[in-house]
Amino acid sequence: MPRTTEAELKPMPRWSILAFYWGGTRLMGLVLRVFGRWEVSGREHVPASGPLIVVSNHLHNADPPLLGAAIKNRRIHFMAKIELFHKGILSLPVKLFDSIPVRRDAADLKAIRLAQELLRSGEAIGLLPEGHRNRHGIGLQKGHPGAALIALRSGSPILPVAITGTEQIHSIGILFKHPRITVTIGEPFILPRAGRVDAAAVREGTEIMMRRIAALLPREYRGEWGRMDAAESTTEADNENRTGMR
Repeated sequence: MPRTTEAELKPMPRWSILAFYWGGTRLMGLVLRVFGRWEVSGREHVPASGPLIVVSNHLHNADPPLLGAAIKNRRIHFMAKIELFHKGILSLPVKLFDSIPVRRDAADLKAIRLAQELLRSGEAIGLLPEGHRNRHGIGLQKGHPGAALIALRSGSPILPVAITGTEQIHSIGILFKHPRITVTIGEPFILPRAGRVDAAAVREGTEIMMRRIAALLPREYRGEWGRMDAAESTTEADNENRTGMR
C-alpha cells in the first residue's frame, strides 16, 4: 500500500469543509425526497448537543452523507479508512467531508485520540463498525472493535442507526426507479464499564453495539446477528421445555 504523505492528509480550509458538509447533506436529502421513497424515523432520539458516537450498518459508499442528511441537526465527523485519502482527485470528497483517516491494519492510536478530542469538545463522530461496505449481500457483518473502544474510553453515548435500500444504488439511473431507502434511528445508550478497558470489555461492548443496530433492521438485513438471535431463542425454548418436563 502506498505511503500516505502529510500533504495528502493536510486539512482542507474550514469554510470549504462546512460548505461541503451542510450543502452536500442537504442536497442528498432533497434528491432522495424528490426521486426516492425516503423514510427517516427516530429523529427525536438524536441528542441536540454533547458528545455522540453514531454507528450504523454499511451497504454503500453513499451511507455517510445519507446519515448526515438523516441526522440533520448535528454535524458528524466520520472516520474513514486511510486508503480513501490517496486516490488523487477522487479523495477530495472524503477530505471535504472532514473525515478522520484510520489505519485498519493496526490499532490507530492517533485516530482514536483525535476522535476522543472531538467527543470531549461535545462533537458527534460517525463510525461504520463493519469496517467496509457489504459487498456480498445485505446481512450485518461482524463489528471491528474501534467504536466500542472509543465509547468505553470516552464514556460517550452511542446512537445506533439502521439503513436499508442503499444496496440498490449501482448508478445514478436508480433514482428514476424511485428506490425505497430507510434510516431508522434508535435510542442512545452507554456501554457498561465495570473496570479497566481490556480486550474482553471491548469484545462485549462491540457485541452489544452490533445487536442494537441489528434490532433496528428488518430480519433479512441482520445477517450474523439474526442467526445468533435465532440460535439463542432456540436454546432458551429448549431450556424452558426441559424445565417444564421436570
